[in-house]
Amino acid sequence: MNGLTGMEKFSHLEDKIYLTIEFAKKLREENEKVEKELSELKRKTLSLEAEKQHLEEKVEGLMTERDAIQLKVEAMLDAMTIIDSEVAEAVGRLQ
Repeated sequence: MNGLTGMEKFSHLEDKIYLTIEFAKKLREENEKVEKELSELKRKTLSLEAEKQHLEEKVEGLMTERDAIQLKVEAMLDAMTIIDSEVAEAVGRLQ
């Protein structure tokens, strides 16, 4: 670089400055793009968390309902067993 004149050195420095400016612009644009993507992902995450909470509550309600139905079915089966034994006794008395 010793063989370069003052204007050539200045021109070389000017080129480097413009390249640095373009690189900074590109980084800024990429940063804005990443920030938009991050914002969208945060919004989607909040939406999915709300949906997850809703589904958990719904599953909990369905499990409670299932348990209640199971208890009712067991009670009906017990009642049928008692009725069957009473019917068997009644038929036995008739014979």
